[in-house]
Amino acid sequence: MSPVTGQPTREADMTVTSEASTTWKGALTDGSGAVTLMSSGLGAFDVNWKARSEGSTSTTTPEELLAAAHSACFSMALSHALAGNGTPPESIDATASVTFKPGTGITGSHLNVNAVVPGIDPEDFARIAAEAKSACPVSQALAGVEITLEATLA
Repeated sequence: MSPVTGQPTREADMTVTSEASTTWKGALTDGSGAVTLMSSGLGAFDVNWKARSEGSTSTTTPEELLAAAHSACFSMALSHALAGNGTPPESIDATASVTFKPGTGITGSHLNVNAVVPGIDPEDFARIAAEAKSACPVSQALAGVEITLEATLA
């Protein structure tokens, strides 16, 4: 992060480094923390073990943040691939569902995408979506877990 602009810093060859930070207090099971995304300016997102191990609708988890990254990355990869095919999308709605099992860790990510893509047949869309799933840098970072995909045209 640039201390002057607060924006991600650009290194050689156009690489970008993004940052988030977490402040944690207490032990794992009874402690809690807050994650701050340096770019958002939206404040901090509360995190704790109870939400991570039991689920929550009011407290985030590392897996929810990872799901956000995966759905955004996949949407970008799919949009790029569709445009490269000569069939740019009108819209893409993607959800990533990242599964966590206490004692085991992250066990998978399921991508569910629904897109409006004029001029493409369902078979080509399914093929391009599968290729985008593999090409997405977050998918590549998650290579140690199963990544599944449901892709439908609207």
